[in-house]
Amino acid sequence: MDILHISAAIAVFISVALLIEGIYLWWNAVCSQGARRLARRLRDDRAQAPAEVTLQKRRRLSNHARVERFLGTFKAADGMASLLEQAGSPLTVARFFLLCGAVFIGVVAVLGLKGASPAASIPAGLLAGTVPLLLVLRRRASRLATIEQQLPEALELMSRALRAGHALPTAIKIVADEMPEPLAGQFRIVHDEVTYGITMQEALKGLSSRIPGSDVGYFVVATLIQREVGGNLTQLLDVIARIVRERLKLAGQVKVYSAEGRLSAWILGLLPFALGAVLYLVNPTFLEPLWQDAAGLKMLVIVAALMGIGVLWMRSVIRIRV
Repeated sequence: MDILHISAAIAVFISVALLIEGIYLWWNAVCSQGARRLARRLRDDRAQAPAEVTLQKRRRLSNHARVERFLGTFKAADGMASLLEQAGSPLTVARFFLLCGAVFIGVVAVLGLKGASPAASIPAGLLAGTVPLLLVLRRRASRLATIEQQLPEALELMSRALRAGHALPTAIKIVADEMPEPLAGQFRIVHDEVTYGITMQEALKGLSSRIPGSDVGYFVVATLIQREVGGNLTQLLDVIARIVRERLKLAGQVKVYSAEGRLSAWILGLLPFALGAVLYLVNPTFLEPLWQDAAGLKMLVIVAALMGIGVLWMRSVIRIRV
């Protein structure tokens, strides 16, 4: 066999070996168990908490640098960013403002095409423009309520992990891995921040700021005090979990007892709008004096003010904080 055949055989052997190694590396990077676990983690993070899985201290207000700098000059933009983050919304502040503006312009244009005067179409557009904000507030309240429902189980899981000999960061990671969203995402942020060098105190304070007005603040304060003065953290977590569970039980009973009052408030609040819509559909000219006559406009303003006072009064009566 001459040197040419030997060289060709060696080249074929090296090519086949490299091909096999390339296939193995591709399979290990795409189809292996670790790769599938990493892809699932990234996919879940994007789907469930796209605005949370970040180490940035400040949420982006817009995807465009100029709009980011412009919105950064307003304190309301930062407050809106915190609200969207607490609601778990993937929208940026710029897109949220564009959505509100689009709803306002759309309602004003539709009413204008139907012959409504600016005195009627502009207030209606402003009212419709607040609908996205109301939806975000409702989503935020629902998300915080879900976190409160999950908190006792998470605290008991941390207590069992600490009792088994794990450190506090490991116990937080166990909660992030075992608990469902949205609480797992919040504890995952705490673990990632501690892993990348942020102190446990700052990470727990960030957790409390991302979940305001809930029992998470009690857990954060108790944990920080325990780290300062010492004590049995496992027993402390068990006590907090029991107190939170009893408070949620009492809040559920209060909600059942106040259900009749809340239903009455909804009916009385929506009845004038429903009746006005029916009258407008039956006879559109019947209600025209309300926004075409000066006395009618004054009546609308007075009625709106009285309804606002009534809504606030009924809300204070039926809203019992436990």
